[in-house]
Amino acid sequence: MATATVAFKSREDHWKQVELEEARKAGLAPAEVDEDGKEINPHIPHYMISAPWYLKSEKPSLKHQKNWKVDPVAPKEIWYDKGATIHQAEIYRKGACINCGAMTHDVKTCMDRPRKIGAKYTNKHIAPDEKIETFELDYDGKRDRWNGYDPSSYRHVVALYEAKYEARKKHLKEQKLKKLEEKNGNKNGSDDVATSDGEEEDDEIKFDEAKVDESKQTDFAKVEKRVRTTGGGSSGTVRNLRIREDPAKYLLNLDLSSAHYDPKTRYMREDPLPEKIYLGDNHYRNSGQALEFKQLNVHSWEAFDKGQDMHMQAAPSQAELLDKNFMAAKDKLKSQTKDTIHGKLLLGQSERQVEYDRAGRIIKGEVVIPKSKYEEDVHTNNHTSVWGSWWKYHKWGYNYCTGSAGIEAAEASLDLMKANIARKEAPEESTKKFEEKRMATWVTDTPEDLELNKEALANALRKEDLTRREDKNERKRKYNVEYTNDVTPEEMEAYRMKRVHHEDPMKDLLG
Repeated sequence: MATATVAFKSREDHWKQVELEEARKAGLAPAEVDEDGKEINPHIPHYMISAPWYLKSEKPSLKHQKNWKVDPVAPKEIWYDKGATIHQAEIYRKGACINCGAMTHDVKTCMDRPRKIGAKYTNKHIAPDEKIETFELDYDGKRDRWNGYDPSSYRHVVALYEAKYEARKKHLKEQKLKKLEEKNGNKNGSDDVATSDGEEEDDEIKFDEAKVDESKQTDFAKVEKRVRTTGGGSSGTVRNLRIREDPAKYLLNLDLSSAHYDPKTRYMREDPLPEKIYLGDNHYRNSGQALEFKQLNVHSWEAFDKGQDMHMQAAPSQAELLDKNFMAAKDKLKSQTKDTIHGKLLLGQSERQVEYDRAGRIIKGEVVIPKSKYEEDVHTNNHTSVWGSWWKYHKWGYNYCTGSAGIEAAEASLDLMKANIARKEAPEESTKKFEEKRMATWVTDTPEDLELNKEALANALRKEDLTRREDKNERKRKYNVEYTNDVTPEEMEAYRMKRVHHEDPMKDLLG
């Protein structure tokens, strides 16, 4: 195995080298220099600084750590020569583009206009081969977003904007001259114009770039927002102005246990000072368009729950239109209901014809006779009698306003209720009888009132003996045994008589 040729050092030289390395790491001694005169970081390990033996490097260096096999990288200023050609063929060559005849691409990637008959078949107008360059950019060249951009290509855009600016400036100058001519004509007609009025007109004629209409603003028009100050005049351009009377919301109350302010979203939920103007951000949620948007969301959810294909986030325009139609139909229905009630109770028309005289007495028509002139004759809830006029089954109440028909209806409902109660109690009694019968059959204790048929009991005993004999010979028992699950009281009594009582001391004497 090949080994590196390292010069032998004594113990003293080795410790001196170690102390020198420690001093270099501490910054007390100058750093070591490589072949090119560059300083080597003293904190780099020794095995990285020392070169392999086959490089025959006498001094420490870091050149062996670099990839010296890589080709030189192209600088980032180099870019593709767009539109350059290298060769112009006269006839079609095998493997060239069928459409244009160039060798540098195929028909799928051809950027020329598709020909009716390709160059492969006509051998005419063969397109030249494009210049294809292959070079690898360095680290900065790969990340330069403006690499390959030609600044001269933007000159025509600048020229276009400059032409627009000059045309607008010329138009404004013509407007100014036109106003001056009109002013001079007015002065010749009337010489009594005051100088102050003239100065005001001059101020109006002056062009203020800050007053350019937003709809007419184009290109390099300079629009500024001028703010009046307390000392008169106007200050410079100000985008956001905050005065003392308009403090930030987080400065309204500095109490830590007061309303919570979120600095990330600039949101304050509650009102920190109820006695002042600021009502908190929740005030805006329940007013204006925010409330309308909330109601629209609620209507969308309710309509979706009832089967309507309506979704506020997926189709907001459709949801808004459906909500608008729903509210219009709701208002229309409400107005129709209101008109119906008014027509029925207040403003309704009838066929009854009534005529009155000047004193208000009825001349023609039915006279409504008042039932009583006393206030105590007016009963509550439109009753025709007082409380206590009815007594039945130890209960008081109002007498029937409907007469004999109401009495018959009440008696019919009472009879129906009794029939329903009797029908409900009938199944309960039959269920109880069935349960008593099953209890008499399956429980261990036999009821005293249970009557058994002697012949049936004898047959049941013989059947029980036969069953026990078959159980002893299980191998001879057939698989197609037919039997029923219905157990009669006689069979149950036979089972009790034949079964073995394990707790009976006389069980061994039973046969």
